[in-house]
Amino acid sequence: MADTHGLWKTTAAPIRPFPSLSSAVKAEVAIIGGGYGGLSAALRLAEIGVDVVLIEAEQIGFGGAGRNSGLVNAGLWVMPDEIVRRLGPSHGERLIDCLGQAPARVFDLIARHGIACEAERNGTLHCAVGAAGLAEIEERARQWAVRGITINRLAALETVARTGSPCFVGALEDRRAGTIQPLSYARGLATAASHAGARIFTASAARRLVRRDRAWCIATDWGSVSASWVLVAGESYSIGALAPQREAQLRLPFFNAATMPLGSEQRRTILPSQQALIDTRRLISAIRLDRAGRLIIGSVGALRGPGGPIHRAWARRMLAKVFPHIGPLQLETAWQGVIGMTGDHLPRIEWLGENMLAIGGYNGRGIAPGTAFGMLAADFIAGAVGEADLPLPIGQPERRRFRRWREAGLEFGAAAAHLADQRF
Repeated sequence: MADTHGLWKTTAAPIRPFPSLSSAVKAEVAIIGGGYGGLSAALRLAEIGVDVVLIEAEQIGFGGAGRNSGLVNAGLWVMPDEIVRRLGPSHGERLIDCLGQAPARVFDLIARHGIACEAERNGTLHCAVGAAGLAEIEERARQWAVRGITINRLAALETVARTGSPCFVGALEDRRAGTIQPLSYARGLATAASHAGARIFTASAARRLVRRDRAWCIATDWGSVSASWVLVAGESYSIGALAPQREAQLRLPFFNAATMPLGSEQRRTILPSQQALIDTRRLISAIRLDRAGRLIIGSVGALRGPGGPIHRAWARRMLAKVFPHIGPLQLETAWQGVIGMTGDHLPRIEWLGENMLAIGGYNGRGIAPGTAFGMLAADFIAGAVGEADLPLPIGQPERRRFRRWREAGLEFGAAAAHLADQRF
């Protein structure tokens, strides 16, 4: 059976345990969810002097913040022109700019608060598979260039040198991006927020929410929080009173597997600049190294039941194809989580009630957008920015129809695709 947090749990920086909520407390702002969005919002609010309480149903980084591949990406999978088409020029360009700058926010927080999370700000490589992949990355580079952002286009030989793989016909090098140890980053945000004055409680799920006397009362199993404002940042891991928030997203299963540490000679040629590799295939692969030299590969799929051996075998096979010169690799660990997917693959800012805001819908790119949206939500709640300044209009949540059937289809489809994937 797969671990939920795998390598990240064993290599994460330690964190001081937070208590569970066992009494009635009051605050100006209550935040629900201890991932990147909730923690960055708590840190921002505490730093500007707002009294804030954060409650987390499990432990810090329990959800996607502790299970992802650790890539700090700029932008979304949706191309810039398509974002503008869907949102209009004003919000579209504002969202593109916000997410383009989001990695810088992450690395700035890491530097300012001394967060030990194996941060590598060396960029990422979006690697083209075949002619269709090459056309895709060239169009992506063109759309960024129109907006004044230079993304380096690498020819095939340079791509081989940067990746150590002969499988790609070109790549985009995005120097804005990088990698981190994601659970350590979440823990570092929590520690920084606590030091700034935020009160953080774990093992404290929101069971009931009631609006009373111009304030929200959030009941947990053993305590309660009363606050004028509530920020919901539970994303696709929301439970208890906020479980319906999950119904606005499809929960796409995603897994990671890590090899044993590579030898020094192997590490010399594979991703020598510590840049993550993402390919252009429909069922994407993300490959990176950690500081100990483990290769980490991530893709769509769940490790439960028959999916476990299928996806592990695919991971070993894929690494052998991408890096044929290093021979068979043994997997040290594998872990899994879910990605919250919105209908249009764009993030969300939503009203759940009077003075109750929800953020989420990062579609597999939670580190940088989650951090940026948490900080923006904090500024909005504190009155530092208005609704007209946000990168998205504030909407209302919508239920995804036939959600469970579609989620089952995604899980089965990923397993079938990886079982059949015998070639690059």
